[in-house]
Amino acid sequence: MLQIPEVTAQASPAAKVRNRASTERAIFLAARDLLAEQGFQGFGINAIARKAGCDKQLIYRYYGGLEGLIEAIGADLGTWVKERIPEDTGGMFLLTYGDLMEKLAIYFMEALRDDPLVCKIVAWEVSQDTPQVRRLSEARTKALGKWLDRMRGSLTPPKGVDATTTNAILFAAIQHLVISAAVSGQFAGVALRTNKDWDKVAGAISRLVRAIYG
Repeated sequence: MLQIPEVTAQASPAAKVRNRASTERAIFLAARDLLAEQGFQGFGINAIARKAGCDKQLIYRYYGGLEGLIEAIGADLGTWVKERIPEDTGGMFLLTYGDLMEKLAIYFMEALRDDPLVCKIVAWEVSQDTPQVRRLSEARTKALGKWLDRMRGSLTPPKGVDATTTNAILFAAIQHLVISAAVSGQFAGVALRTNKDWDKVAGAISRLVRAIYG
């Protein structure tokens, strides 16, 4: 009986590209989630491979190992603010620098509350001095500065106000409140558990910004 050789289906080049892109994305998301959940203590090749559901050799092939993944996460943090906060913060209704900073502060607070990894990085910035943390922190800080400059456009703060220092203090306060909420649900006797609690915080931020910038 004539034997007909079995034909093995070969994936098309386009399918291979899609499969690789899908696997790379799965590895990246697994690494990002693991870092947010367990920090650098649980951030290892085997753990990432298990979470991504892939062979660990693919992590080396696609990212070059843990350092490459850190670089990729840092690059992603570079677009964090832009992706999570709308570019259009009110258009023609933003008449003053105070209008702008009020909206940006509230948007920043809401975006930070929604991103566990960025919250972790903010906490690490003041508690861990490692090359990995510095790399992630620098990417986040640079992105935030560029975002503020871009959103400001031609609007300028009132004369006599040191906007750079004032905004640094404002955003640092917001970061600390969000971290405190994650750790204990309160700060200095102020509850930070419910949406109603955060509405109060947003109101206080608005009043502070208006008191400074008008």
